[in-house]
Amino acid sequence: MNSYQRYMAVAKREKADILPRVPILMQFAAEHIGSNYGAFASDYRVLVEANLRCAEEFGFDQVSTISDPYRETQGFGAEIHYVRDGVPRCVRPPLGNAKDLRLLKKPNPRRSTRMLDRLRAVEAYKKAVHHTYSILGWVEGPAAEAADLRGVTNFLMDLVLDAPFARELMELCVEVGIAFAKAQIDAGADTIGVGDAIASQVSPDLYAEMIFPLEQRLFEGIKTAGGLVRLHICGDTTHLVPCFARLPVDIVDLDWQVDMAKAREILGRGKAMVANLDPANAVKRGTPTSIQKALRDVYKAAGNPLLAGAGCEIPPGTAAENLKALCAPIRYQS
Repeated sequence: MNSYQRYMAVAKREKADILPRVPILMQFAAEHIGSNYGAFASDYRVLVEANLRCAEEFGFDQVSTISDPYRETQGFGAEIHYVRDGVPRCVRPPLGNAKDLRLLKKPNPRRSTRMLDRLRAVEAYKKAVHHTYSILGWVEGPAAEAADLRGVTNFLMDLVLDAPFARELMELCVEVGIAFAKAQIDAGADTIGVGDAIASQVSPDLYAEMIFPLEQRLFEGIKTAGGLVRLHICGDTTHLVPCFARLPVDIVDLDWQVDMAKAREILGRGKAMVANLDPANAVKRGTPTSIQKALRDVYKAAGNPLLAGAGCEIPPGTAAENLKALCAPIRYQS
Protein backbone atom coordinates (compact mmCIF):
# COMPACT_ATOMS: atom_id res chain seq x y z
CA MET A 1 0.00 0.00 0.00
CA ASN A 2 1.18 3.54 -0.59
CA SER A 3 0.52 6.30 1.92
CA TYR A 4 -2.74 7.46 0.34
CA GLN A 5 -4.16 3.95 0.14
CA ARG A 6 -3.14 3.20 3.72
CA TYR A 7 -4.70 6.39 5.04
CA MET A 8 -7.94 6.03 3.12
CA ALA A 9 -8.34 2.41 4.20
CA VAL A 10 -8.16 3.22 7.91
CA ALA A 11 -10.17 6.44 7.60
CA LYS A 12 -12.93 4.31 6.05
CA ARG A 13 -12.59 1.62 8.74
CA GLU A 14 -10.89 -0.93 6.51
CA LYS A 15 -7.69 -2.95 7.05
CA ALA A 16 -4.23 -1.60 6.23
CA ASP A 17 -0.68 -2.88 6.38
CA ILE A 18 0.48 -0.48 9.13
CA LEU A 19 -1.04 2.36 11.13
CA PRO A 20 -1.14 5.54 9.01
CA ARG A 21 1.14 8.30 10.37
CA VAL A 22 -0.60 11.71 10.56
CA PRO A 23 1.22 13.99 13.06
CA ILE A 24 0.52 17.72 12.84
CA LEU A 25 3.60 19.82 12.06
CA MET A 26 3.91 23.58 11.79
CA GLN A 27 6.87 25.40 13.34
CA PHE A 28 8.85 22.16 13.50
CA ALA A 29 8.41 21.62 9.76
CA ALA A 30 9.38 25.20 8.92
CA GLU A 31 12.54 25.04 10.97
CA HIS A 32 13.40 21.58 9.66
CA ILE A 33 13.93 23.05 6.19
CA GLY A 34 15.79 26.10 7.51
CA SER A 35 12.84 28.49 7.32
CA ASN A 36 10.65 30.06 10.01
CA TYR A 37 7.07 30.03 11.18
CA GLY A 38 6.26 33.45 9.70
CA ALA A 39 7.25 32.30 6.22
CA PHE A 40 5.45 28.97 6.69
CA ALA A 41 2.20 30.75 7.54
CA SER A 42 2.41 33.44 4.86
CA ASP A 43 3.79 31.60 1.82
CA TYR A 44 2.26 28.36 0.62
CA ARG A 45 5.49 27.40 -1.13
CA VAL A 46 7.33 27.20 2.20
CA LEU A 47 4.47 25.24 3.81
CA VAL A 48 4.35 22.75 0.93
CA GLU A 49 8.11 22.24 0.79
CA ALA A 50 8.27 21.73 4.55
CA ASN A 51 5.46 19.18 4.58
CA LEU A 52 6.72 17.24 1.59
CA ARG A 53 10.25 16.98 2.93
CA CYS A 54 9.07 15.93 6.38
CA ALA A 55 6.68 13.37 4.89
CA GLU A 56 9.53 11.81 2.94
CA GLU A 57 12.16 11.98 5.67
CA PHE A 58 10.02 10.89 8.63
CA GLY A 59 7.53 8.57 6.96
CA PHE A 60 4.21 10.44 7.08
CA ASP A 61 1.15 9.36 5.15
CA GLN A 62 -0.48 12.78 4.92
CA VAL A 63 0.58 16.31 3.98
CA SER A 64 -1.25 19.22 5.55
CA THR A 65 -2.26 22.82 4.96
CA ILE A 66 -2.67 23.75 8.62
CA SER A 67 -0.67 26.78 9.79
CA ASP A 68 -2.71 28.99 12.13
CA PRO A 69 -6.33 29.99 12.91
CA TYR A 70 -6.54 33.21 10.91
CA ARG A 71 -7.11 32.27 7.26
CA GLU A 72 -10.85 32.97 7.21
CA THR A 73 -10.43 35.75 9.78
CA GLN A 74 -8.32 37.73 7.32
CA GLY A 75 -11.01 37.16 4.72
CA PHE A 76 -13.56 38.66 7.11
CA GLY A 77 -11.43 41.81 7.24
CA ALA A 78 -8.96 41.29 10.10
CA GLU A 79 -5.38 42.56 9.88
CA ILE A 80 -2.94 39.70 10.48
CA HIS A 81 0.62 40.35 11.67
CA TYR A 82 3.25 37.70 10.95
CA VAL A 83 5.82 36.80 13.60
CA ARG A 84 9.08 35.22 12.49
CA ASP A 85 9.21 32.55 15.18
CA GLY A 86 5.63 32.51 16.44
CA VAL A 87 2.01 32.07 15.49
CA PRO A 88 0.57 34.91 13.37
CA ARG A 89 -1.42 37.45 15.36
CA CYS A 90 -4.76 39.07 14.76
CA VAL A 91 -4.11 42.76 15.40
CA ARG A 92 -7.70 43.25 16.62
CA PRO A 93 -10.84 41.11 16.30
CA PRO A 94 -13.10 42.66 13.63
CA LEU A 95 -16.11 42.49 15.96
CA GLY A 96 -14.21 43.12 19.18
CA ASN A 97 -16.10 46.32 19.92
CA ALA A 98 -19.39 45.82 18.11
CA LYS A 99 -21.92 43.06 17.52
CA ASP A 100 -22.69 44.10 13.97
CA LEU A 101 -22.16 41.50 11.23
CA ARG A 102 -22.36 44.26 8.60
CA LEU A 103 -18.86 45.30 9.66
CA LEU A 104 -17.43 42.07 8.24
CA LYS A 105 -16.18 41.62 4.72
CA LYS A 106 -17.43 38.63 2.76
CA PRO A 107 -14.62 36.07 2.51
CA ASN A 108 -13.99 34.55 -0.90
CA PRO A 109 -11.67 31.51 -1.09
CA ARG A 110 -10.39 32.65 -4.49
CA ARG A 111 -9.95 36.33 -3.63
CA SER A 112 -9.20 36.57 0.09
CA THR A 113 -5.40 36.58 0.32
CA ARG A 114 -4.82 33.98 3.01
CA MET A 115 -7.62 31.66 1.93
CA LEU A 116 -6.26 31.70 -1.61
CA ASP A 117 -2.78 30.93 -0.28
CA ARG A 118 -4.17 27.74 1.31
CA LEU A 119 -5.89 26.77 -1.94
CA ARG A 120 -2.61 27.16 -3.76
CA ALA A 121 -1.00 24.83 -1.23
CA VAL A 122 -3.61 22.17 -1.97
CA GLU A 123 -3.13 22.66 -5.71
CA ALA A 124 0.63 22.29 -5.32
CA TYR A 125 0.19 19.08 -3.33
CA LYS A 126 -2.16 17.66 -5.94
CA LYS A 127 0.37 18.36 -8.66
CA ALA A 128 3.20 16.78 -6.67
CA VAL A 129 1.67 13.86 -4.73
CA HIS A 130 -1.92 13.25 -5.85
CA HIS A 131 -3.00 9.78 -4.60
CA THR A 132 0.50 9.21 -3.24
CA TYR A 133 -0.12 10.98 0.07
CA SER A 134 -3.39 12.03 1.66
CA ILE A 135 -3.91 15.81 1.35
CA LEU A 136 -5.39 17.51 4.42
CA GLY A 137 -7.21 20.80 3.92
CA TRP A 138 -8.33 22.86 6.88
CA VAL A 139 -11.09 25.20 8.07
CA GLU A 140 -11.95 26.71 11.41
CA GLY A 141 -14.92 25.37 13.32
CA PRO A 142 -17.90 27.64 14.00
CA ALA A 143 -17.01 28.39 17.62
CA ALA A 144 -13.30 28.89 16.93
CA GLU A 145 -13.92 31.28 14.04
CA ALA A 146 -16.57 33.20 15.97
CA ALA A 147 -14.08 33.58 18.84
CA ASP A 148 -11.46 34.86 16.39
CA LEU A 149 -13.91 37.47 15.11
CA ARG A 150 -15.26 38.57 18.48
CA GLY A 151 -12.33 37.83 20.80
CA VAL A 152 -12.39 34.83 23.10
CA THR A 153 -13.84 36.52 26.18
CA ASN A 154 -16.54 38.33 24.21
CA PHE A 155 -17.59 35.18 22.41
CA LEU A 156 -17.80 33.07 25.57
CA MET A 157 -19.97 35.76 27.12
CA ASP A 158 -22.11 35.90 23.98
CA LEU A 159 -22.81 32.16 24.25
CA VAL A 160 -24.38 32.72 27.65
CA LEU A 161 -25.73 36.27 27.51
CA ASP A 162 -26.68 36.75 23.85
CA ALA A 163 -27.31 33.33 22.36
CA PRO A 164 -29.19 34.64 19.27
CA PHE A 165 -26.20 36.76 18.22
CA ALA A 166 -23.69 33.99 18.97
CA ARG A 167 -25.76 31.60 16.86
CA GLU A 168 -26.09 34.06 13.99
CA LEU A 169 -22.34 34.68 13.99
CA MET A 170 -21.57 30.95 14.03
CA GLU A 171 -24.06 30.37 11.19
CA LEU A 172 -22.11 32.86 9.09
CA CYS A 173 -18.87 31.09 10.00
CA VAL A 174 -20.37 27.77 8.90
CA GLU A 175 -21.45 29.24 5.57
CA VAL A 176 -17.92 30.50 4.92
CA GLY A 177 -16.37 27.27 6.24
CA ILE A 178 -18.37 25.10 3.84
CA ALA A 179 -17.45 27.28 0.87
CA PHE A 180 -13.77 27.24 1.87
CA ALA A 181 -13.80 23.48 2.43
CA LYS A 182 -15.48 22.86 -0.93
CA ALA A 183 -12.88 25.00 -2.69
CA GLN A 184 -10.10 22.93 -1.09
CA ILE A 185 -11.77 19.65 -2.00
CA ASP A 186 -12.20 20.84 -5.58
CA ALA A 187 -8.49 21.76 -5.57
CA GLY A 188 -7.46 18.26 -4.48
CA ALA A 189 -7.88 17.79 -0.71
CA ASP A 190 -9.35 14.42 0.29
CA THR A 191 -9.87 15.36 3.94
CA ILE A 192 -10.79 18.60 5.69
CA GLY A 193 -9.51 19.12 9.21
CA VAL A 194 -11.72 21.27 11.42
CA GLY A 195 -10.22 23.03 14.42
CA ASP A 196 -12.68 24.15 17.11
CA ALA A 197 -10.49 24.40 20.18
CA ILE A 198 -12.58 26.93 22.11
CA ALA A 199 -15.33 24.30 22.36
CA SER A 200 -13.27 22.48 24.99
CA GLN A 201 -13.91 25.38 27.37
CA VAL A 202 -17.69 25.07 27.55
CA SER A 203 -19.98 22.69 29.43
CA PRO A 204 -21.53 19.65 27.76
CA ASP A 205 -24.98 21.26 27.89
CA LEU A 206 -23.82 24.53 26.35
CA TYR A 207 -21.86 22.67 23.71
CA ALA A 208 -24.84 20.47 22.84
CA GLU A 209 -27.21 23.41 22.62
CA MET A 210 -25.08 26.04 20.90
CA ILE A 211 -22.04 24.54 19.14
CA PHE A 212 -22.92 20.96 18.25
CA PRO A 213 -25.70 21.86 15.75
CA LEU A 214 -23.40 24.25 13.89
CA GLU A 215 -20.52 21.75 13.77
CA GLN A 216 -22.97 19.16 12.49
CA ARG A 217 -24.07 21.49 9.69
CA LEU A 218 -20.46 22.25 8.76
CA PHE A 219 -19.46 18.58 8.70
CA GLU A 220 -22.48 17.61 6.63
CA GLY A 221 -21.54 20.33 4.15
CA ILE A 222 -17.99 18.97 3.89
CA LYS A 223 -19.26 15.43 3.40
CA THR A 224 -21.67 16.58 0.70
CA ALA A 225 -18.74 18.27 -1.07
CA GLY A 226 -16.94 14.92 -1.13
CA GLY A 227 -14.42 15.25 1.70
CA LEU A 228 -13.62 13.21 4.78
CA VAL A 229 -13.79 15.12 8.07
CA ARG A 230 -11.09 15.18 10.77
CA LEU A 231 -12.22 16.91 13.97
CA HIS A 232 -9.46 18.51 16.04
CA ILE A 233 -10.29 20.12 19.40
CA CYS A 234 -7.33 20.80 21.66
CA GLY A 235 -7.52 20.34 25.40
CA ASP A 236 -9.44 18.00 27.67
CA THR A 237 -12.62 17.09 25.79
CA THR A 238 -13.58 14.10 27.92
CA HIS A 239 -16.89 15.78 28.72
CA LEU A 240 -17.69 16.25 25.02
CA VAL A 241 -16.82 12.80 23.66
CA PRO A 242 -20.47 11.59 23.88
CA CYS A 243 -21.42 14.45 21.56
CA PHE A 244 -18.54 13.63 19.20
CA ALA A 245 -20.04 10.15 18.83
CA ARG A 246 -23.09 11.74 17.15
CA LEU A 247 -21.17 13.98 14.75
CA PRO A 248 -20.71 12.95 11.09
CA VAL A 249 -16.93 12.82 11.28
CA ASP A 250 -14.49 10.19 10.03
CA ILE A 251 -11.47 10.92 12.25
CA VAL A 252 -11.35 12.34 15.77
CA ASP A 253 -8.25 13.92 17.30
CA LEU A 254 -8.27 13.69 21.09
CA ASP A 255 -5.68 15.53 23.16
CA TRP A 256 -3.44 13.74 25.63
CA GLN A 257 -5.70 14.34 28.64
CA VAL A 258 -8.43 12.05 27.23
CA ASP A 259 -8.52 8.34 28.16
CA MET A 260 -8.44 6.54 24.80
CA ALA A 261 -9.98 3.29 26.03
CA LYS A 262 -12.98 5.12 27.47
CA ALA A 263 -13.23 7.27 24.34
CA ARG A 264 -13.34 4.13 22.19
CA GLU A 265 -16.15 2.70 24.30
CA ILE A 266 -18.17 5.84 23.59
CA LEU A 267 -17.19 6.46 19.96
CA GLY A 268 -17.37 2.83 18.93
CA ARG A 269 -15.59 1.43 15.88
CA GLY A 270 -17.35 3.71 13.42
CA LYS A 271 -14.86 6.55 13.80
CA ALA A 272 -11.08 6.46 13.49
CA MET A 273 -9.05 8.08 16.25
CA VAL A 274 -5.55 9.56 16.19
CA ALA A 275 -3.20 8.37 18.92
CA ASN A 276 -2.96 11.09 21.52
CA LEU A 277 0.57 11.05 22.94
CA ASP A 278 1.42 14.15 24.97
CA PRO A 279 3.32 16.28 22.42
CA ALA A 280 5.61 17.83 25.03
CA ASN A 281 6.24 15.20 27.70
CA ALA A 282 5.86 12.02 25.66
CA VAL A 283 7.21 13.13 22.27
CA LYS A 284 9.56 16.07 22.71
CA ARG A 285 10.95 14.96 26.10
CA GLY A 286 10.68 11.24 25.47
CA THR A 287 13.09 8.78 23.92
CA PRO A 288 12.59 6.68 20.79
CA THR A 289 12.04 3.64 23.00
CA SER A 290 9.51 5.34 25.29
CA ILE A 291 7.65 6.85 22.33
CA GLN A 292 7.26 3.52 20.60
CA LYS A 293 6.04 1.92 23.84
CA ALA A 294 3.57 4.74 24.46
CA LEU A 295 2.20 4.46 20.94
CA ARG A 296 1.77 0.70 21.23
CA ASP A 297 0.07 1.18 24.61
CA VAL A 298 -2.42 3.58 23.02
CA TYR A 299 -3.06 1.09 20.22
CA LYS A 300 -3.71 -1.65 22.76
CA ALA A 301 -6.12 0.59 24.65
CA ALA A 302 -7.95 2.09 21.68
CA GLY A 303 -7.86 -0.65 19.09
CA ASN A 304 -8.91 -0.12 15.48
CA PRO A 305 -9.41 2.09 13.60
CA LEU A 306 -6.39 4.12 14.78
CA LEU A 307 -3.84 6.45 13.18
CA ALA A 308 -0.42 7.25 14.66
CA GLY A 309 0.16 10.78 15.89
CA ALA A 310 0.06 12.98 18.96
CA GLY A 311 -2.57 14.96 20.83
CA CYS A 312 -1.64 18.16 19.05
CA GLU A 313 1.21 19.82 17.11
CA ILE A 314 4.68 18.32 17.36
CA PRO A 315 6.64 21.01 19.26
CA PRO A 316 9.61 22.78 17.70
CA GLY A 317 12.87 21.49 19.11
CA THR A 318 11.70 17.86 19.09
CA ALA A 319 14.63 15.59 18.25
CA ALA A 320 14.47 14.10 14.77
CA GLU A 321 14.92 10.61 16.16
CA ASN A 322 11.86 11.11 18.38
CA LEU A 323 9.67 12.03 15.44
CA LYS A 324 11.04 9.08 13.50
CA ALA A 325 10.07 6.85 16.42
CA LEU A 326 6.54 8.26 16.41
CA CYS A 327 6.33 7.36 12.72
CA ALA A 328 8.07 3.98 12.86
CA PRO A 329 5.78 1.36 11.27
CA ILE A 330 3.40 -0.46 13.60
CA ARG A 331 1.68 -3.43 11.97
CA TYR A 332 -2.07 -3.11 11.72
CA GLN A 333 -3.64 -5.73 13.99
CA SER A 334 -6.76 -7.49 12.72
